[in-house]
Amino acid sequence: MARGEGRTMKLGLAEVYNPSMLPTLRPGDHLLLGYGARVRPGDVLVVRHPFQHDLLIVKRAAARREGGWWVLGDNPRVTNDSREFGVVPDGLVVARAMLRLRPPRRTPQRSALLALLSWLPSSVRPLRARSRRLRAR
Repeated sequence: MARGEGRTMKLGLAEVYNPSMLPTLRPGDHLLLGYGARVRPGDVLVVRHPFQHDLLIVKRAAARREGGWWVLGDNPRVTNDSREFGVVPDGLVVARAMLRLRPPRRTPQRSALLALLSWLPSSVRPLRARSRRLRAR
């Protein structure tokens, strides 16, 4: 549990499985999630798919609309987002992604120390709004 925005927030982990959030997130990345965290445009969210409630998807909150959130993937080639299913109601927002945890790549030709040193700078990244342009949509 963590304290955030004047209240206690539950934390959790999730794994990214598809390329809809490339280049921000890659399959295999892990996310530190904040359940009950306040959502703002530009945040990366885990939401229940509006047509398949047992399917959790990772998308970016593009804009607040009547009835919920307009969510988009960062990868324009993947359209499994609000362009396909419309606004996601607030009740289907599961959590906000707070950190990306990227596992090290396996590269047999590098020494373990060199692999660790090249992995560290990009292994943990806070997930924030990508750009002001995204917020203005």
